[in-house]
Amino acid sequence: MIRVAIGQDSHRFMEGESTKPLMLGGIEIPGCPGLMGNSDADVVLHALTNAVSGISCVNILGKISDDMCLKQGITDSTAYLKEALKTLAGKKIIHVSISIEAQRPKLAPHIERMRTRIAGLLDIPETSVGITATTGEGLTEFGKGNGMFCTVVLTAQENVTIE
Repeated sequence: MIRVAIGQDSHRFMEGESTKPLMLGGIEIPGCPGLMGNSDADVVLHALTNAVSGISCVNILGKISDDMCLKQGITDSTAYLKEALKTLAGKKIIHVSISIEAQRPKLAPHIERMRTRIAGLLDIPETSVGITATTGEGLTEFGKGNGMFCTVVLTAQENVTIE
């Protein structure tokens, strides 16, 4: 059986003086403020975690991630994704498509590093991780440079081996 799920997330950029780094897809992106949130606010990993929850029907972002973040001090979004992956119960992710909307920063120079990191986190080939980016042409808050939005489409199959 094949299952498909959609995940999405959005965050505003930090305002004023902040040393919080911008984290996207599990990598640090220099030259741009971090995103607002209790955790590292990695919109890509949050959208990916939500998509995994769409496959497993176990919500991680919310109570579970809040407990991890606020009670245990875990702010690295890779931990939330790993928690979600534990819920897949015999299902294997076979492809992920990621679309990011942001006016800033320019994401093209960082896409390959994000693909590599995400492929490693999901234990799938880099060729099974697609990432696109758009500026949004100034039509939304994200297109105006006030934050970032990410949509993920995830495909999983039960009892499959990827070579």
